Amino acid sequence: MANYNIDAKTSMTYDAIVIGSGISGGWAAKELCENGLKTLVLERGRIVEHVKDYPTMNLDPWDLEMRGAVGPEVLKKHKVGARAGFVGAYNEHFYANDEENPYTEVKPFLWVRAHQMGGRSLLWGKQCYRWSDLDFEANAKDGHGVDWPIRYKDIEPWYTYVEKFAGISGEALGLPQLPDSHFLPPMELNCVEKELKGRIEKAFPGRNLIIGRAAHLTEPLNGRGQCQFRNRCDRGCPYGAYFSSNAVTLPAAHATGNLTIRPYSIVQSVIYDEQKGKATGVRIIDSETNEAVEFHARVIFCNASTLGTTQILLNSTSGRFENGLGNDSGELGHNLMDHTYRIGAMGKVEGFEDQYYKGRRPNGIYIPRYVNINEETQSDKFVRGFGYQGGAGRANWSAGANIEDFGADFKDALMKPGPWEFFITGFAECLPYHDNKVSLDTGKLDKWGQPTLAIDCEFKENEKALNRQIKADAVEMLEQAGVQDVVGFDNEHEPGFGIHEMGTARMGRDPKTSVLNGTNQVHACKNVFVTDGACMTSSSCVNPSLTYMALTARAAHHAISELKKRNL
Repeated sequence: MANYNIDAKTSMTYDAIVIGSGISGGWAAKELCENGLKTLVLERGRIVEHVKDYPTMNLDPWDLEMRGAVGPEVLKKHKVGARAGFVGAYNEHFYANDEENPYTEVKPFLWVRAHQMGGRSLLWGKQCYRWSDLDFEANAKDGHGVDWPIRYKDIEPWYTYVEKFAGISGEALGLPQLPDSHFLPPMELNCVEKELKGRIEKAFPGRNLIIGRAAHLTEPLNGRGQCQFRNRCDRGCPYGAYFSSNAVTLPAAHATGNLTIRPYSIVQSVIYDEQKGKATGVRIIDSETNEAVEFHARVIFCNASTLGTTQILLNSTSGRFENGLGNDSGELGHNLMDHTYRIGAMGKVEGFEDQYYKGRRPNGIYIPRYVNINEETQSDKFVRGFGYQGGAGRANWSAGANIEDFGADFKDALMKPGPWEFFITGFAECLPYHDNKVSLDTGKLDKWGQPTLAIDCEFKENEKALNRQIKADAVEMLEQAGVQDVVGFDNEHEPGFGIHEMGTARMGRDPKTSVLNGTNQVHACKNVFVTDGACMTSSSCVNPSLTYMALTARAAHHAISELKKRNL
């Protein structure tokens, strides 16, 4: 990648500014650049170039001290990511420095961040599922939150548009609650997963066990190589086999000659011109020099991540917007959501000792939502629903890590595969509660003297009821499928562990109850678009990133159309 604006002197005015270079920011940059707009992408972190800046992509455990574990200093610097259990020596360079970026947990909340070019697109789980009208109509039907201003038909062509370019592997099922994508060939279930699929689907009609739908190429696409089944995705993929901004959208934007990227740029606020009645640019702080710089553009896309974008909007005050840009409704910062996580069941599967599997498949199984989808599946215990992810595998040599044994027989035993095990863990939908919120904390400043966020969020009774059902159903399914020694679990995590934070600048039909309209524009400032997770009006129970991609592409094309009409 080239054309970096590092000294802020070559050009100060652009057609468009995109704040953030992660999953949604990369898509905004691609669409705007490919349609002729000179676009500046502001990234608060460092430059990460595809392949060049993936230092651990080919390392084996014995290539690093402590076999990939990290010491107390690294854990202190990445205390939030470490709390989530995701940080190791192979990937810690892709996680934000939590000491330099504090936040306040009014109630426990895990906010995992990745400040670099590509953001969390270098770290995400890559599970991709479409929403259906079961999701887009849920708020209107059960009265929680506000109605979405769009329906499935509005976003369906944009799902197809982004899927064809990103590359989503999976199998078609024809389920109304989980519309099929434009698929590449699916990855394969292993022998135990195939067997349990048959048992579960026979014992529980209406429940389907399928391979995960994932942003992993199973055949070459647009110059990218297919997945090599290394399962080293969070180190950066040298083949470009999984979707990331660095491997897919930013190179496409760069190929147009219209892209400029400025790293180390902490966006402090959006500049609002009260006489023009629109935004004219953004103010940034250079994270290396502490210099304040302004950039100007005709249209601005906010893609700094759910809470990052909301922090910027709350800090963007003026005579017109005393409580944050676009906050006429008072809803900016409210309705924070995340999926519940790490609730389910596990056990051992007898037999299949003569079978194994090849490679390290970076994907698992999925059981789509099967409750509250029609009259026959209605529950009186909760609203909305859940799905499961998981998989089967065999214990390997690591099972002997804590066994006090030694000698040749012990070593020989470690080389033999252990028993087959199977687990499923649920993801449940969180309702949009007004009192799950974030606000600026002017009493706690970051390294650059900026207000930090105070996060006040919790799962409430509906989510807890869903979790109880997730655990009970998981145990029942595994026992009915013949899994042995079944153990149910609920780690009772606080919000944030799903790393699917959504809401806080929601879309809606009425400016009195929402921040954005049906094309992701700030109601009272139409040339500012928000297309990351902050825009979400509800949370569904499936991974949200595919929907961010589709909403971003849709909004970018609307912005381009409105610019041509001189409406922005």
